[in-house]
Amino acid sequence: MAEAADFQGTRPSPARRWLRRTASAVLGAPLLAGLLAVPAAGAAAAAEPAKAPTGSRTVAVSLNTLSPSVPAEDDTLTVSGTLTNKGKETISSAEVDLRVGPRLSGRGEVDDASKRSTYVPGVDPATVGDKYTVKFPKLAKGISQDFTLTVPVDKLGLDDPGVYQLGVSVSGRTTTAPYEQVLGIERSFLPWQPEASDSRTKLTFLWPLIASPHVTAETRSDEQQTPVFADDELAEELAPGGRLEQMVSLGSRLPVTWVVDPDLLASVAAMAGKYEVESGDTTVPGKNQAVARQWLTALEKVVEDGKVIALPFADPDLASIAHRGKNVSGTLSHLQNASAVAATTVETILHVKPSTDFAWPVNGAVDSSIVDVATSAGAHNVIARSDSFRETTELPYTPTAARPIGGGTTAVVADARLSTLFDGDMSRAGSSTRAVQKFLAQTLALTEQAPDNERSIVVAPPRMPTAAQAQTMARALEGLAGNRWTQPLDLVAAAEVKPDPRATSKVPRASAYPKKLRAQELPTQAFQDIRTTQGSLDSFETILTQPERVVTPFGNAVNRSMSTSWRGRSLEAQQYRDAVRDYLQSLTSEVQLIEKSDVTLSGRSATIPVTVQNKLVQGVDRLVLRLTSDNIRLKFNDDGSMAELPVSIAGGHSQSVKFDTATSANGRAQVTARLYTEDGTQYGEEMTFTVKVSEVTPTVLLVIAGGLLLLVLAGIRMYSQRKRAMASDTADGNGDGPEQPSDPTPDTGPESGAPSGTGEKVDR
Repeated sequence: MAEAADFQGTRPSPARRWLRRTASAVLGAPLLAGLLAVPAAGAAAAAEPAKAPTGSRTVAVSLNTLSPSVPAEDDTLTVSGTLTNKGKETISSAEVDLRVGPRLSGRGEVDDASKRSTYVPGVDPATVGDKYTVKFPKLAKGISQDFTLTVPVDKLGLDDPGVYQLGVSVSGRTTTAPYEQVLGIERSFLPWQPEASDSRTKLTFLWPLIASPHVTAETRSDEQQTPVFADDELAEELAPGGRLEQMVSLGSRLPVTWVVDPDLLASVAAMAGKYEVESGDTTVPGKNQAVARQWLTALEKVVEDGKVIALPFADPDLASIAHRGKNVSGTLSHLQNASAVAATTVETILHVKPSTDFAWPVNGAVDSSIVDVATSAGAHNVIARSDSFRETTELPYTPTAARPIGGGTTAVVADARLSTLFDGDMSRAGSSTRAVQKFLAQTLALTEQAPDNERSIVVAPPRMPTAAQAQTMARALEGLAGNRWTQPLDLVAAAEVKPDPRATSKVPRASAYPKKLRAQELPTQAFQDIRTTQGSLDSFETILTQPERVVTPFGNAVNRSMSTSWRGRSLEAQQYRDAVRDYLQSLTSEVQLIEKSDVTLSGRSATIPVTVQNKLVQGVDRLVLRLTSDNIRLKFNDDGSMAELPVSIAGGHSQSVKFDTATSANGRAQVTARLYTEDGTQYGEEMTFTVKVSEVTPTVLLVIAGGLLLLVLAGIRMYSQRKRAMASDTADGNGDGPEQPSDPTPDTGPESGAPSGTGEKVDR
C-alpha cells in the first residue's frame, strides 16, 4: 500500500482529494477576509496585548487515558481527560463528545492528523452519538473539569483493520456566540486490528541503561582502594521510583534489547561495597550499598536470558572523536581500550556474555568519519537513524533497518518517527497518552504499507530516558503485546536480516551532519587535555611497584572524560577533566626531592647526600637521580660534571642518595638535582643548591706545621724547667720525696655550644 503523504510521485486517493478541496473551500473565505483586513488592523494589533483563545481553541482538551490502547471487538473503550476554559467568557451547555473515523491511509496521514490543532468541518469525524456524551451546565473561565467517556467498541463504527482518527471535542455557547459551536478538540488514534495479521513487522526496541559519570579518579589508600564518588545522585536513580530502577523494573517484562554502558555497571558495583562521596573539601562515607546491590541483583536476573549489547566503557562520544579528537595522538587508542574492557566488565558483573559489535553515535547521526572511528574500535554495526540516513529513492514503504555500507560494516537504521516519539516531557498524562497512541498507530500503518513485504524495524529511543519516558515507552510496547501486527526481534538478529536492495546504503557526507549536534561536541582542547593527563600517567606508572592501583582508576576516568553524556554540559566536562589532572599531579608530587641547603666542602674530595621522599603507600622503583654541576672543577664520581644514581624507595619512606665528589680548586658550584624515569623522562621539579669548596693549600699546611713545631719546642722547654726545679728541691734536703706533677692545663678550651654557620659542612 503506497504511503501517499510521505513520498513525491504518489497521488492521493479521489476521496482524499475531495476532502481537501472541501476543507479548502470552507476555510478559504474566512482566511482571505482575514488577509485583506491585515493592513488596516496590523498596527493596532501589534500594540494590543495577546488575545484570549477563540473558536475551537477556546477550551484546551487533554486526553489523559485511553483504555484499552488497542481494543478488541468485545471491549469497552474508556477515555478520560481534562477540559480547561482559556477564553474570557463562561461557557454554558458544554458537551463533551467522542469522534471516531475515518480510517487513515499511510504513515503520512497519521502525521497530518496529529498536526491539526483546530476543528475542521468535513475533515474531523462526526460524533459517536448523544448517548455517549458528558455534559456540563457551565464551564467558567480559567477553570478545569475532568471527564470520562465510556463507549462499547461495537458502537464506534470500526470496519476494516487499520488506524482510525479518534477525537474528543467540547461544544457549547457563550454570551458573545449564543449558538452551539465546537470550542475545543484534541486528537488521538485508535489502532484497529481485531485479529493477528498474516504479515507482521519485526520490531526491535532498544532499552538503554546509560548514565552520566559519577565516579572520580580518586581512590583511598586502603587495600580495597575505596572509590570516591563526585556525588550520590546515582543512588537516587537506582532507588525505587528512580530512573534506572524504572528502566529495569519495566524492561523486565518487555521484549527489548538491553543496551548497556559498562561504566554504569562498574559504578553501581563500586557503590555496592565501601565507597565515599565528596562533600566540600572532604569526603564522607557512602550509605547506599543496599540500593546498589538490589538494583544489580534485579538486573542480573532480568538479562540472564536476554540479549545484551555492551557499548564501549563510559559510552564515548564517537562524533566528537571523529570530528575533533581523532587527530590528537592517543585518542583512538583510548576508544579501543574502552571497547576492549566492555565485554569483561559486563561479563564479570552480570555473568552474561554481551555483544560488543555495535556502535551508537548520538541521535543515530552518522557520516563517513564517524563510521571510520566506530569500525576502528572493532564495531561492525553502526546504529544510525533514518533522519540522518535518508532514502535517495522514492520507496512507497519504510524499508528494513539493516543496510550494508561497505567494508563488512552494516548500518542498522532506526526509524526516526518512532524513535523520537518519546522525546520531551512525558510526565504530563496527555503527552504520554498521545505518544503511546501515535506509536501504535505508526507501527500499524507501517505494517499496512506493504503487507506482502515483511520488514524489520528498529526503534532507538532517548539515550537516557527519564522515568516518565520509560513508563511511556513501556505502555507503548505493552500495546503491542498481542503481536497482532508486530513481532519482537533482538538487535543482533535485526542486523543480520536480509537488506532491502532498494534501500539506500550510502553514508551521508560530513556536511550533512546536523549543525545543532556539531555545536554540542567536545572541543579539540578536551582531547588535548586528555593527552596531557595520559602522558603524566604513563610516566608515573613506570616508577610504581604496583602500577595497577593507579592505571585502572585513571584509565577509567580518562574514558569518562570522553563520555557522550557531556554534550550540552561543557563546563561540567571541563571541571571533570581538571579534577582528574589535578589529582594525578597531587599523587606524582608525593615522590619528590627534599630541599637542600648550601654545602661546604673542606677538602679535595667529599660525599654529598641528596634525600628523595616517597609519601605514597606503595613503593617506587626505576627512578634515577641526576646531579649536574655548572663548574667543571667540581666533579662527581671522578666522571665529570654530571652523575646519576638509581633510586628505589619503599612506601612512606625516604632515601639518602650519596654522590662522591672531587675538586681541584676553591670556589662555588651551582648543583642541580632532578629525578628521571629510566627512559630519560623528567619527573617532578628540579632542585638547586650551592656547593662551596674550601681546599687546604701548601701554604696553609706550612703554617700548621710551623705552629705544631712551636708547640713541641714549648713543651720541651717547660719539661726542662720543671726538671731543673725538682733537682733544686732535692738539693735543699726536704726529705718528702719528689713532688708529683699535677694534670697539665688543656691546650684548647672546651667545645663551643654555639650553632654552626649556615649551610652544610661536609668533611672528608
